[in-house]
Amino acid sequence: MITPPDRTPLPRDFFDRPVLEVAPDLLGRLVVRTTPDGPISLRLTEVEAYDGPNDPGSHAYRGRTPRNEVMFGPPGHVYVYFTYGMWHCMNLVCGPEGTASGVLLRAGEIVEGAELTRERRVSARNDKELAKGPARLATALDVDRSLDGTDACATGDTAIRVLAGTPVPPEQVRSGPRTGVAGDGGVHPWRFWVADDPTVSPYRAHVPRRRSR
Repeated sequence: MITPPDRTPLPRDFFDRPVLEVAPDLLGRLVVRTTPDGPISLRLTEVEAYDGPNDPGSHAYRGRTPRNEVMFGPPGHVYVYFTYGMWHCMNLVCGPEGTASGVLLRAGEIVEGAELTRERRVSARNDKELAKGPARLATALDVDRSLDGTDACATGDTAIRVLAGTPVPPEQVRSGPRTGVAGDGGVHPWRFWVADDPTVSPYRAHVPRRRSR
């Protein structure tokens, strides 16, 4: 008999740990997005860790700014940023308040509300591609900057919650370099994913952007 995923909300102390502990432990957990049209649930299959001032790849590497303010706040909050002038990406803040570490949610499987997600991800060729990549994941869950700072551990009605789900056994967790990260931060094996899961995004090394003449 298949055991259904545990729908108990993750407590704040789950996130109040070092980012390299939290990141792989998020695999298999459920992210629930409550929308006016109904709930959408996603099983996490790929994440990346960003370690604040210790990590050249982190938005918080050079300190606090209006953009990354949420990363310095309490753990268990949602940090949303806008990139390339087109896409949003969603992170979960972790570690003690003031540490500015977080986990980028890179990919997942939609397990509830796929019909709502398909309306936002019309270019997806199948349901495995609905949240295959961080921008696609945020689009699928209807996440934008208005949700920056959302407390995913709050009780009662909240736009985003993270539930216990079904943790992935350690032997099924893989790790490697983060996607598209340049410089010293590009060597860290801080991307974690579920082995052989079809919703995991393809790895892409950083390619410098060319300036037009």
